[in-house]
Amino acid sequence: MGLAVVRDLREMREPLGPEEIARFETDVFAGFVLARSAAGLADNTIRSDVCHLEQVRAWFGRPLWDLQPSNVDSYFGTVLRAVPPNTRMARAQAIRTYFEFVELRHKVEIHNLTGRVVECPIDEVNRPRGRREAKLRIPPSAEQIRTLFAGWRGELATCRKFAPTARNYAAARLMSEVGLRINEVRHLDLADIKWDLGPFGKLHVRHGKGARGSGPRERMVPLINDAGRTLRWFVEDVWCQLGDDPARLGAPLFCSERKNADGTGARVGNEVLRAGLATAAAEHLPDWSDRLTPHVLRHFCASELYLGGMDLIAIQATLGHAWIATTMNYVHVHRTHVEDAWLAGQQRAAQRLKGLSI
Repeated sequence: MGLAVVRDLREMREPLGPEEIARFETDVFAGFVLARSAAGLADNTIRSDVCHLEQVRAWFGRPLWDLQPSNVDSYFGTVLRAVPPNTRMARAQAIRTYFEFVELRHKVEIHNLTGRVVECPIDEVNRPRGRREAKLRIPPSAEQIRTLFAGWRGELATCRKFAPTARNYAAARLMSEVGLRINEVRHLDLADIKWDLGPFGKLHVRHGKGARGSGPRERMVPLINDAGRTLRWFVEDVWCQLGDDPARLGAPLFCSERKNADGTGARVGNEVLRAGLATAAAEHLPDWSDRLTPHVLRHFCASELYLGGMDLIAIQATLGHAWIATTMNYVHVHRTHVEDAWLAGQQRAAQRLKGLSI
């Protein structure tokens, strides 16, 4: 049996004309976008990858599959030398993903049409590394948070605009009690409160942050830690002043003062909630002015739940993290927590040994 003749893929052939190459490049790029959409990635993630690739294409001036390691060295070593590390890594990841797609779907076709053997130009030598400095979001103490909300609650009796102030107060309380992200709070509907689920009621969070840009991830969050009482007060005493028909499908829980064109209640914006928290912190917790953000309240919630005895797996489910390692970064224990835990362990050991002593 004779051996088959194997043609070297690196054998050069007569390339196509520029117009045919341009049309083919457009088709490949459109296929890349469609494949990322089919994978379930969020639109924002796809747009971000496309933006990165278009900027590299504009600099390179030729189809991306012609990129060589030397081109990437020049681009990241000179053009992007001074940009933030996160931008460099995001652009490098977009290039690697694009080349993975091209190698899987069009490697042979590109060789047949252009004579080019497609290989990713980013390797372990020139791959951009992150130099992110750890940014600890150490939250305020429980006493400081109580001081903040006590002052904010007292302000409700005398403030000029009760309903918007009460809305911002309730949203911040919810973030500190069950650790919701600000975008999750903003997208809650009135119907997302499930009062009859479980012993405390639950919130249907429909716009949870997806891992690796995979789009919204839903979860059910129990109304523990007084979150149920906060929501019941807000719905019964405040919502009617901002909302419209509670039976309307899609009626937002946290409404804006403005209305939609059809007269229905509009959804509050993220920046309005951020500004409300910042104003309250400057007034009632000045030591944390410009430092207390919705995300810091999320860290506070995780830390308090852990100190209250909740295990990490339950905290992970509450916060909506895909990885337990992420949850561990949110837990900030008191400076004497390690010593207290050691003493408690010693006391438990002594109790076990007590029955064995003569």
